[in-house]
Amino acid sequence: MNILQHKIDFVALVSVTMANSNGDPLNGNRPRTDYNGYGEISDVCIKRKIRNRMQDMGHKIFVQSDSRCDDGFGSLSERASAVMNGEKDRDAYAKKACETWLDVRTFGQVFAFKDTKGVSVGVRGPVSIHQAVSLSPVEVESLQITKSVNGEKKDKKSGDDAGMSSDRMGMKHMVRFGLYELKGSINAQLSEKTGFSEEDAQVVKECLRTLFVNDASSARPDGSMEVVKLFWWEHNCKDGQYSSAKVQRSVKAVLKPDVDVPSSVKDYNISIEPLEGLDPEILEGL
Repeated sequence: MNILQHKIDFVALVSVTMANSNGDPLNGNRPRTDYNGYGEISDVCIKRKIRNRMQDMGHKIFVQSDSRCDDGFGSLSERASAVMNGEKDRDAYAKKACETWLDVRTFGQVFAFKDTKGVSVGVRGPVSIHQAVSLSPVEVESLQITKSVNGEKKDKKSGDDAGMSSDRMGMKHMVRFGLYELKGSINAQLSEKTGFSEEDAQVVKECLRTLFVNDASSARPDGSMEVVKLFWWEHNCKDGQYSSAKVQRSVKAVLKPDVDVPSSVKDYNISIEPLEGLDPEILEGL
């Protein structure tokens, strides 16, 4: 594989319609918002979805969620130990980890487990991702829901149903509509250290384009979250022709003059500010 030799920047526009884009466990699992009402999706959430897509494509992933574990290991420690076989040299450890797992050579990883007996290895990955933020404030709706069945048999002696009665109340939260901007970049210098290749970059691009495939849940029904457009810039050098900030700012999504509260992507005018010598590849999401 050819190691990536040029910087890459990317921006994805993600639409959210009647879905919980990323629940906040410290706020009753309501969709994340800042103090000004703008919606947020954490970088950790985005990386989780990218890892899932990598796994769907048949690549080996180190940080697997329990529900998608495909190698039988119950923890990161077990997974690392099975591959490393007691390796103590930090450089050799990092090299083998990067060669084995795509997400390690992509995002990096800290290996510090009890069974490594004092060996702590940190890998810094070339792909960095910002938290996604909505382009306009979002309206969060909450629905009260009830259970139609008992989860447990009622204890007749104590009269205690452990809070599992069929009329138990709950809440469901969702964003009515939001258009979020997801930004990131790939560093060529760090690619050399982890072995991140041109082929790996294409995998990341496809993961972003298909980010919500196989991601449906009761909080995110199929079709409620969509990658509208993906802008992908490949610079002609390692350091980049422009800063990542300038490249990412070149994407403009502005509300149309006659729209106060957006309800769909069509309510925005989307354009790109040209950068001399650097044209993006523009892809439609799946």
